[in-house]
Amino acid sequence: MRQTTPPSALIEIDNVSKTFTEGGQTRTVLHAVTTAFARGEFVVLLGKSGSGKSTLLNLLGGIDSPSSGSITIDGIDVTGQNEQARTLFRRRSIGFIFQFYNLLPTLTVLENILLPVELNHRLTPKDKEYALQLLEQVGLLDRRDTYPDRLSGGEQQRIAIARALVHDPILILADEPTGNLDAETGEIVLQLLDRLTRQSGKNLVMATHSGEVVGMADRVFQIEEGQLHERATVAA
Repeated sequence: MRQTTPPSALIEIDNVSKTFTEGGQTRTVLHAVTTAFARGEFVVLLGKSGSGKSTLLNLLGGIDSPSSGSITIDGIDVTGQNEQARTLFRRRSIGFIFQFYNLLPTLTVLENILLPVELNHRLTPKDKEYALQLLEQVGLLDRRDTYPDRLSGGEQQRIAIARALVHDPILILADEPTGNLDAETGEIVLQLLDRLTRQSGKNLVMATHSGEVVGMADRVFQIEEGQLHERATVAA
């Protein structure tokens, strides 16, 4: 279903399809998806395992390319870039939050947070100051020199949120960010993520099984049979 592009769209998805070949057979995960997300929106993707939620996040992040169609982010046709250009765009413009945190065990909390800045070949006193500010906002400034294995799951995910924001990306992609946490800790992490991304004016696209996050989102999409179906939010 084609939707009207918001006048201030940050993300435009145009007729995107994605197919995979497995065991000699072709499987279509996304089929002719067309939609757009306005600047500053918090978008939730719902769907069962294998429905295409993570696939769409990987396409938005330039980790993978669609079989057909295009994705434009902040005026840049990401799908028209080669792999190296997509990698550089991803490092500069996108922050990732994963279900299993993906913190490097040999780096301290502060070093983990600063990693995206270092990958962009910049590390100034201002960057370090901002990282410490983020640590304070996620309530873990006193753990700056701690290693990840000394932290709880909720603490590690709060560090992952700070890491996703430290290089000032325009888009945050979160793939089941509370999937490895208990309900109470997951709620705390969701509220923190919602507050920090809105506070900094970022777009947030989250794939999740959890219905609890729906009430926080600006827009909610259900992925079924390769299509995005927008659902009414609580606010609507």
